[in-house]
Amino acid sequence: MTPRLKNIYQKEILPKLMTKLNFKNKHQAPKIVKIILNIGLGEDASDAKKVKSCQDDVTSIAGQKAVITKFKKSIANFKTRKGFAAGVKVTLRATKMYEFIDRLVNIALPRIKDFRGLSSTGIDKFGNYSFGIKEHIIFPEVNFDKVDKIRGMDITLVTTSKSKEATLELLKEFNFPLTQTKKN
Repeated sequence: MTPRLKNIYQKEILPKLMTKLNFKNKHQAPKIVKIILNIGLGEDASDAKKVKSCQDDVTSIAGQKAVITKFKKSIANFKTRKGFAAGVKVTLRATKMYEFIDRLVNIALPRIKDFRGLSSTGIDKFGNYSFGIKEHIIFPEVNFDKVDKIRGMDITLVTTSKSKEATLELLKEFNFPLTQTKKN
């Protein structure tokens, strides 16, 4: 069964984007390719139990198994060792990606305390959008009674867009609560 948001994208959002951005072909319109969720462990990287609990939290949020990322180099100033755990990440595509966007926009983001919207300046020159969340417990899948530490999470949406404006229009159509930034 296809996700609800994917049907909405194909039937409603795609035609709107084509008219707003003056595209003649539907393949020119921007779409979200994948979503990357990342949690850095920091000082907790040396404790195997904390790494495992963080991996379990990200796995429950994403709906698929998270991968433990490792350091590639040893850097004495940062107290890192090659091969030690650096963080936990998961990449979502296709069905799970659309389900995650639906849960993020409609359930998780409204649960943030004193939430005023996501910054619209998180779009890079390639059309990808990145933002951070200070508490990973905003997702209903995480049982916050069993969480040992509240962690921040980085979320990156990789799009096929070629410009910041097209990515901004795409995110607005997906009902992302973006704040308007003032240009000087």
